[in-house]
Amino acid sequence: MSFGGSLIRPEATGYGLVYFVDEMLKDKSDTLKGKKVAVSGAGNVSIYAVEKCLELGATVLTMSDSKGYIYEPEGFTKEMLDHVNDVKVAKRGSLSDCKTSSKGKYVDGKRPWGVDVKYDIALPCATQNEIEIDDAKALVKAGCKLVAEGANMPSTSEAIDCYHENKVEFGPAKAANAGGVAVSGLEMSQNSMRLNWTSEEVDQKLKDIMKAIFKSCKDASVEYNTTIQGGANIAGCLKVAEAMMAQGLY
Repeated sequence: MSFGGSLIRPEATGYGLVYFVDEMLKDKSDTLKGKKVAVSGAGNVSIYAVEKCLELGATVLTMSDSKGYIYEPEGFTKEMLDHVNDVKVAKRGSLSDCKTSSKGKYVDGKRPWGVDVKYDIALPCATQNEIEIDDAKALVKAGCKLVAEGANMPSTSEAIDCYHENKVEFGPAKAANAGGVAVSGLEMSQNSMRLNWTSEEVDQKLKDIMKAIFKSCKDASVEYNTTIQGGANIAGCLKVAEAMMAQGLY
């Protein structure tokens, strides 16, 4: 860190995603504790989203890569997650090479959303358009009540329509995965001020930022009688419009 930068930058998008989910649940007088979560991906966003889910008491059932997914019926542990991180990130291997537990099952050529088990929350953290309409129907059938996007636009428009039609709470990528960009901003602040904040300080600031982002989405959704997705769109547009007006560009 002697040349600048920020701690928590690799973790930021995954941690921020889970903080956003936590705010969505708090808004419904609920928590992550005891929730069953299906996660896609096995890179930085997925790994740190799973880590934070475990920290907050959730049970993570799946992780995936482009070739298939692992289903852990009793949930991933921190040790299993470290093993996945070693195989996927450090060694650039495949999830099919992971031996997470004797009860774990690797499913080749499939996405995790159709796993034959009930789950409460879906966190797509892999790639664009990874949840298509059939995947959305599968997660609705599995009892999923909340989807929050860790990847950039992982849900197709048809999938998003399916969420809304089935009253699945939806946290869009433009809000839910803003943690990475947020900590990049904190990194610039530290560099400018010649400061090095601790991991705990950066993490708390990230948590506060994600809480504020959710509040902006929620407030706009209430004011304009729309969804959290609609609120995110409106809040973003208003922020740009206000900046333009402040500079006389109208």
